[in-house]
Amino acid sequence: MDTIQLSSEIRTQTGKGSGRKLRSTGKLPAILYGPETDTIMLTLDCTELEKALKGKSAESVLLDLRIDSGKKGQSKKVMIKEVQRDPVKRDYLHVDLFEISLKKELEVDIPIHLVNTPIGVSEGGILQHVRREVKVLCMPDDLVDKIDVDVSDLDIGESLHIGDISFPSGLKSLEDVDVTVVTVVAPTIAAEEEEVEEEEVEEEGVEETEGEEPKSEEES
Repeated sequence: MDTIQLSSEIRTQTGKGSGRKLRSTGKLPAILYGPETDTIMLTLDCTELEKALKGKSAESVLLDLRIDSGKKGQSKKVMIKEVQRDPVKRDYLHVDLFEISLKKELEVDIPIHLVNTPIGVSEGGILQHVRREVKVLCMPDDLVDKIDVDVSDLDIGESLHIGDISFPSGLKSLEDVDVTVVTVVAPTIAAEEEEVEEEEVEEEGVEETEGEEPKSEEES
């Protein structure tokens, strides 16, 4: 997996006010830490970060972080530990970066990318992607941004499990082999499941209504 370059600057100001000010100029507050790293407050370029993460899962990207401290620069291999985003606009708010060692194995969640159209879907079945990530153990140099899984042979009523996946070299699955990743169900079964879910929602609404206390004359 190629390492993505990302630049940063040392940040001295903290607090919500300084964070809003940074974001208004296209910058983003971030923090870097690790088992052998002193905590460093940083500023990232929002556009550069968006470009680096475009089409990728943030937690499975290996970054070559360049830190400009004003006097001299330094580089560190890091991964994104957490990304905070605005719940409505989905804009980046804050990023946690974690320094890694290239000599130690990583435990990461890798996205599962389904490839091709199942036979069962061509015959009217409905594809259900049950598990979208898989936890693996690997060295940083063996890290991939996604795992392609060919589902073309799946017929109606058939499923594919973790144990059926051919993992890239260097990746070891930490999941139970019997965990279902994807299945193709008949249209009638899918429709019945939707009806059951709708009925459960309606029943919950009725229970909440019945459980409400009558309003007093003052409240009404």
